[in-house]
Amino acid sequence: MDYILLIVSLALIIIGAMMLTDGSVAIAQRFRVPEFVVGLTIVAVGTSMPELTVSMLAALNGIGEMAIGNVIGSNIFNIFAILGICSVFVPVVFTKSNIRRDIPICIMATLALLGVTATGEEISRWEGIALLLGYVCMLIYTFRAEKSEAANAAATADEPQSKMALWRIPLWILLGLGGLIYGGQLCVDSASNIARSLGVSEATIAITLVAGGTSLPELASSLVSLFKGRTSLALGNVLGSSIANILLILGTCSVVTPLSMGNVTIFDIYVAVGATAAVMLSALIIGSDKITRFEGLCFIACYAAYVYTLL
Repeated sequence: MDYILLIVSLALIIIGAMMLTDGSVAIAQRFRVPEFVVGLTIVAVGTSMPELTVSMLAALNGIGEMAIGNVIGSNIFNIFAILGICSVFVPVVFTKSNIRRDIPICIMATLALLGVTATGEEISRWEGIALLLGYVCMLIYTFRAEKSEAANAAATADEPQSKMALWRIPLWILLGLGGLIYGGQLCVDSASNIARSLGVSEATIAITLVAGGTSLPELASSLVSLFKGRTSLALGNVLGSSIANILLILGTCSVVTPLSMGNVTIFDIYVAVGATAAVMLSALIIGSDKITRFEGLCFIACYAAYVYTLL
């Protein structure tokens, strides 16, 4: 039965990703909102709902280290695994605004995580409020910058209008998010049962399936976006999810209740910082404004090496 549920969950994830991508692109075309902004907000926050659910429940149950560990693990998976897998299929190309603004914002968000965790053994409510304010400021700044760039580009090119009916856009987005979130949870549960039946340890399940499983929506929506030729939407999803995980999710959870670090080590946070720095390094030096297939394989190898250190 678990094998059947696993197949059903993967189908839900794929269909949900396609519906979410189509609905998000329709918003960008109809309201002339830059695709990167849509990826950074609607898609990124929507696909981060599994992380928010897991982290909030963990925080309410007094397991702060699970909330923090889930965010850190998801961010490392987002960059090393998702960007790595995506670039193996289709090299991920960066725009100038990605290099000048978006990746540095992601790095600053990760450094903010390092800052609030290095000052003590917990993330306090005041630190949570600071993280939330940082997220609001990031959205305002990014939206204004993208709106200005879109206005300048409008003089030279006409953006196609969406052919999707207006009433279908929110329906497609909600159904797509529902399929991603429910399918991701179903996939984690069924895969966990299969792993246990095969004698795999609980620690291995937690490291590989839970952290990676809550990021399945990001992986699915990013791959579908790439295959549809929407690179900016895929990149916005990954960077936006990583930023939202730290500033929005950890900020919200720590405002509700202070989060204890527990067994989360500074090494894990350093790996998250290194992952975002690797993206900037790839954009500026190694891949010449893109993540090549070889670099994608290196990213995947980095994630595998990190998981191996935890076993």
